[in-house]
Amino acid sequence: SKGNSPAFPAKDAKGQIWTGMNLRDYLALEAMHGLLEADHVKRDDIPAEAYRLADLMLEERAKYQ
Repeated sequence: SKGNSPAFPAKDAKGQIWTGMNLRDYLALEAMHGLLEADHVKRDDIPAEAYRLADLMLEERAKYQ
């Protein structure tokens, strides 16, 4: 599903892959930083708006892959 790919995949010394945060969550987190600074967004709306923006980013990204 969209955004389930890892944002920062890495391998440890034994070659095991650690995926950590998925890309959708990372994009939402970054969007949230900006939304917290915006005067026009209600605090209660920030999480949903952050994920809405993350989904838009993923949709746009998919056009070029």
